[in-house]
Amino acid sequence: MARSRASTTAVALRSAALFAARCDVAVITRELQPEERAAAVRGRLALEGYRFARDALVIVVNPGNPVENLSLQDLSRIYAGTLTKWSELAGRPLPIVPMVQSISSDVTAFFIQNVTGGEPIRAHVIEEPDDSAVVARAAADGRAIGYVTLAWAGGGARAERLASMTGLSYHEPDLEAVYRGEYPLTRLYNLYVRSGGRPLANGFITFVTSGDGQKIVHEAGLVPTSVPVRFVRRSPMLSTHQEPLERTTTP
Repeated sequence: MARSRASTTAVALRSAALFAARCDVAVITRELQPEERAAAVRGRLALEGYRFARDALVIVVNPGNPVENLSLQDLSRIYAGTLTKWSELAGRPLPIVPMVQSISSDVTAFFIQNVTGGEPIRAHVIEEPDDSAVVARAAADGRAIGYVTLAWAGGGARAERLASMTGLSYHEPDLEAVYRGEYPLTRLYNLYVRSGGRPLANGFITFVTSGDGQKIVHEAGLVPTSVPVRFVRRSPMLSTHQEPLERTTTP
């Protein structure tokens, strides 16, 4: 089923509301695009951005699926409709059933930009409304594959290890890999405000980037960026679909 390019309507509306002073703070899950920055310059609008969290798009499958490692190239082929059987990835002789979330959502826009290079999804897909529904279907269907945000990585489906290219190391979506940006589908949460805007907006940013605010960020299932984070385990992956997981301990 062919799909048009993912809509960035929700993010565009937030930036437009900020430009038009209809809001004081905008949360945007990407950097501002060149055309947005150009529009701000033309309108003599100075914006300030503050990175406050990292998230990840986690690829989930059925816990019984023997395929544990995927590259972004594998995912691109699955959603292009050219890779259609799990046996092509050393899995079971079952068809691959890809899922997408709402085509207008931030997560789908990020997925299409970073996995398909902005090209339409041409595979026959099942559209699910949210993370919960994707996890539920993956947990119940050995053929399914989909994407969810980091907070839902352990919700009953199994998270795949990802490599940015075939032949490179695979990474679990663990906190350290996301914090360091090593996990290929890591994304950023940014707060944008107008320079010289309301003091309350700047006070909110001060809180979110403080230790107490970053604790709330962590409790929400995101990875803090404004305070030091200590990790005790690493998960380096070997570059093959079936190699065993190795773990090392770091200070």
